[in-house]
Amino acid sequence: MCSALLGGYRLKTKAKVLLTVSLLIAVGMIANAIIQQQAVLPYLGIFFVVGLGLAMLRLFVNGMIKKMKGKHIGVKVLFFVVLLGFGIPFQNWFRTDVILAMSTEFIIPCIIIAVASMVFMTVLYGVLYERKKLRYLEPNIEKALSDK
Repeated sequence: MCSALLGGYRLKTKAKVLLTVSLLIAVGMIANAIIQQQAVLPYLGIFFVVGLGLAMLRLFVNGMIKKMKGKHIGVKVLFFVVLLGFGIPFQNWFRTDVILAMSTEFIIPCIIIAVASMVFMTVLYGVLYERKKLRYLEPNIEKALSDK
């Protein structure tokens, strides 16, 4: 299933397992909510998208931190001040006004689907990044071998 999604690219076993399990958890929970007509269904969709967004945010921040090597200390401090200045109030609002305001029976399924979608997006991004890197490296390796 995953190799068809990625155009025949061979996945490592760990990546394949993580992609499959996280996608099955998310799809299974949404399908269960649809079949049983549970009131949690709209929240599952929202938290799936929130999980994808959080994964992309985490990958973006990690990428920016890697680019900080060699920068002036003022730039690094400013980056973290802005990051924490936006992140802490948003996290506080999300925890108090969204998660703790919803029904207690909705919290666990929403957290599970958010974590599953975060794992899915993180692994998918890693696989796609490796695939792109391989596509870039293969012509260069063939060219280097032909030059010898």
